[in-house]
Amino acid sequence: MLNRRKPQIFGTAVGVFLSFLTLSANAAERPNIVFIFSDDHAVSAVSAYGSSLVETPSIDRIAAGGVRFDRAYVGNAICGPSRATLLTGLHSHANGFYSNEWSGPFNGEQQTLSSLLQGAGYQTAVIGKWHLYSDPVGFDHWDVIDNVFEQGTYYNPAFRSPAGVEETTGYVADLVTEKSIAWLEHAKNEGRPFFLLYNHKTPHRDWLPGPQELRTWDESALVDEPESLFRDLSGLTAARRDARMHIADYITDNDVKLKMGNTLTPEQAALWKQAFAEGNRQFEEASMSEEEELRWKFQRYVKTYIASVQSMDRQIGRLLDYLEAQNLMENTLVLYSSDQGFFLGENGWFDKRWMDEVSSQVPFLMEWRGHIQPGTTSDALVQNIDFAPTLLDAAGVTPKEPMHGVSLLPLFKADPPPWDRDLYYHFYENPGFHGVARHYGVRTQRYKLLYYYQNDEWELFDLVTDPADQVNLYGKPGYTKITQDLKKRLQKLQVQYQVPETDPDVAWYHGPLVRMVEKLMLWL
Repeated sequence: MLNRRKPQIFGTAVGVFLSFLTLSANAAERPNIVFIFSDDHAVSAVSAYGSSLVETPSIDRIAAGGVRFDRAYVGNAICGPSRATLLTGLHSHANGFYSNEWSGPFNGEQQTLSSLLQGAGYQTAVIGKWHLYSDPVGFDHWDVIDNVFEQGTYYNPAFRSPAGVEETTGYVADLVTEKSIAWLEHAKNEGRPFFLLYNHKTPHRDWLPGPQELRTWDESALVDEPESLFRDLSGLTAARRDARMHIADYITDNDVKLKMGNTLTPEQAALWKQAFAEGNRQFEEASMSEEEELRWKFQRYVKTYIASVQSMDRQIGRLLDYLEAQNLMENTLVLYSSDQGFFLGENGWFDKRWMDEVSSQVPFLMEWRGHIQPGTTSDALVQNIDFAPTLLDAAGVTPKEPMHGVSLLPLFKADPPPWDRDLYYHFYENPGFHGVARHYGVRTQRYKLLYYYQNDEWELFDLVTDPADQVNLYGKPGYTKITQDLKKRLQKLQVQYQVPETDPDVAWYHGPLVRMVEKLMLWL
C-alpha cells in the first residue's frame, strides 16, 4: 500500500508542476483587455461606419486594425441596465438591474466579468462612468465619476474611489484618460495580464464640448437634418405619441447652451461664452416660427453632441498612442462600444430607450492582432449579452454559471460556424422621465416585432425595406404569417431566457427620488 502511494504522490506532484507550467504559459499568452465604453454614442456619429455626422479617426483605428460589427445591439437601451449586462452577460431581468430609476444598487456579488477575470489572475480596473449606484466589485482599482445621479459633469467632475471623493479641475474625457494611463503605467510592470474598463461619460446629455472644440466653435456650420425631423406622430401608436422626447418641447436651455452650467471655472466659463454667447444673442433677438426654432435647437443640440464626440475621440487616440508606445498592442484586445445608441433628430426626438435601430444599435469594434484580420466587417446579429462571454473566452476563463450571451470569437475562425439567432429586447423604465412605454420585442435577420404591453399595442417593421422603423406593418394585409412566426420566436426567447411573466415591483427607495430631484434642479 505504501509502495503504491509513493508513485501516486510523485505522479501527483509532477502533475501539479506540469499544470503550473501550463497555467504560466497560458497566462503569458492571455491578452490584456482594454474595453473603451462610451455613453449614448449613435452609430451615425462614428465615421468607421461610413456616412457619418463627424470624423472619429481614433475610434476608426480600432476598426481598421480589427473588425467592425454592423449589427450590434443592446437588450435594454438605457445606461445602467446596459452596463449591468456588460458585466454579467445577462439580460436585465436576470442581473436585477432593469432600470436607472427603480432597480436599486447593482448586485456586485453575482457572477461578473470583472470578478471572473480577477479570480483568474487578471489585474482589473474601472475608471470613469459607473452609473450602477454601488461600489464596483471585482476590480483591484476603481475610480468612478460621482454625484447623486452618478452622471457627473463635463467640467470639474468628482470621482469616487476607496480613498473617498476627489474634486477635480478639468474636462472629463481628459481626466478619465489621465487616470487610465496612470493605472496602465503601473499595471504593465506587474507581469500579469490586465483588464481595463475605460468608461467615458461622453457624449451623454448635456453634450458639452471640450476646451479645444469650444475655441474652434463655428456657429455658421450646419449639419444635415434627418428626413424625419418634422415627422407627424399623430397617426402612430399611443406609445410613440405620448413619449416626451421631442426636441421642440423637451430639450432644455442647458442642452442647447442658452444657459451655462454652474460648475465651470472663470476660465472655462470664458471659453463657453466665446463659443455660444453671440449665437444666443441672435437667437433671443430673432422672431422665429415654430419650424425655425426647432431647426435652430436641432442644430445646437447635434453640433454640441458632435463636438463632444470629437473631444472624446481625441482622448481615445491618446490612450491608443500610449498602448502603441509601450508595445502593448501586440497582446492587447481593444474594444469600443457604447451603452446604447441615440436619437439625433430622427422622429424629431433626442434620447434613447426604444428598440428602434438608432437607439438599440451600437458601434462595436474589436482589434486583436494575430487573431482578427484587420479591416474585417461582420453582419452577424450580436448583442451586449455577448461582450462578457467573448472576453472570458479570449482570456481562457469559463463562467461558473451560464450566461445569456455567447462568445463571438468563433466568428473569426477560418471556417466559422453558422450564425443564425434572434435578439431579445426589453425596456422597463416606465414611469420614467421621458414617458417611454414598457415594451419587449424580437429582432430577426429581417424583421422586428415590438409589443407595448402596458398599452396592448404592437409594431412590426421590415428592416430591409424600412431600416429607419418608419412604417408599422402590424395588422396589414400579407403579414399575418410573418407576425405569427415572430410571436412564436418572441415567446421562444422569453422561455429561453426565463423572462418572468410580470415585471419587478418599483423600488420606491430614497436614492432614485433624490437623484430625480437633483436632475430637475440642474435643468431649472
